[in-house]
Amino acid sequence: MIIIFSAPSGSGKSTLVNHLLSQRDDLEFSVSATSRPPRGQEQNGVAYYFLTPEEFRKKIENNEFVEFEEVYNNCFYGTLKSEIERIERNGHHVVFDVDVKGGVNLKKIFGDKALALFIAPPSIEELRNRLVNRATDSPEMIDQRVAKAAEELTYANQFDNIIVNDNLDEAKQETENKINAFLK
Repeated sequence: MIIIFSAPSGSGKSTLVNHLLSQRDDLEFSVSATSRPPRGQEQNGVAYYFLTPEEFRKKIENNEFVEFEEVYNNCFYGTLKSEIERIERNGHHVVFDVDVKGGVNLKKIFGDKALALFIAPPSIEELRNRLVNRATDSPEMIDQRVAKAAEELTYANQFDNIIVNDNLDEAKQETENKINAFLK
């Protein structure tokens, strides 16, 4: 089975994914590919497969992605077919942490085999505060991410469930409940 997490940047999606992965041993994280540079302590093959824009385009030409998106100019994100195959060989359910358009695309591809969860911030203002406090992006990038988030929120109704991450403990519990019901 496939579990898709999507959200505007800074909504707490990765925190919820990491919590879920720590709770269940039948789930495995699908490492996405990106052409953006690593942030902070991110390592290749762990957070993402970091590719140059040219390497990314070559993989597109070779049909190596289930889905991909050019999120910003020359900044690609995508799901490698080889990742899904690797996880299925391990006998695990696949967990995706992808941008909103990628989440919509994956849900369309996998249909009822997938549970698509949209993680929403309590507000755009709170989202900006989280991005500023995360201290991983320039002020210009934060402005871009906040503008993009407003647009991404319009996609929420294309997901199976919306989880508003206002209270982290409640969001963790709601996420666990949704996953448990889906995998039964």
